[in-house]
Amino acid sequence: MTNDALAGLSASLEDYLEVIFHLENAHQAARAKDIADQMSVQRASVTGALRALAVRGLINYSPYSYVTLTPQGRHVAQQIIRRHQILKDFFITALRLEPDQAEANACRIEHAIGPVAFERLVQFLEFIKTCPRAGADWLQAFAAYCQRSETEPDCPACVARCLEKLQGEESRAEEEPLRTREPGPERRTHEEDVDPVEAGLR
Repeated sequence: MTNDALAGLSASLEDYLEVIFHLENAHQAARAKDIADQMSVQRASVTGALRALAVRGLINYSPYSYVTLTPQGRHVAQQIIRRHQILKDFFITALRLEPDQAEANACRIEHAIGPVAFERLVQFLEFIKTCPRAGADWLQAFAAYCQRSETEPDCPACVARCLEKLQGEESRAEEEPLRTREPGPERRTHEEDVDPVEAGLR
């Protein structure tokens, strides 16, 4: 149901749903005037958009009243916002863009990317964050490469650093059992060596 609703929405209507979602969260409801201010559009444009969203069953709307999302509208809005946030995260984490650049590009691409491509992007983002062959070191290396993109990547030096790090981790792993070796038998104190019977005769 949500996919059908998303497929039928224009980029502009998706933006309206996002704005209504945030206004409703902040003020329990949205007013047409506030929506117009947020969208930087005329009130007449807002009225047309609200009618279109109401026809689709995504908002509760009547002229001169507050606007609220229906349960389906809230679910669709959450999907739109999730898509925006993941795209922004991808641009910052994977492509190393500045937050303002990531925000601007997420706004442009979120309305055009298809569901299959988007889910594959989600999987790729999870992969580079969790796979030991990628992870923070891999992302930092890519960031360094972007900063000196006019030169060829120094792959031998990068491989040498990776091997050095790996050897260091193996050495620490070999030393660890020595630090956690089972302690030897406890030394008996002088008092423990004394026969209790002899102690009583003293």
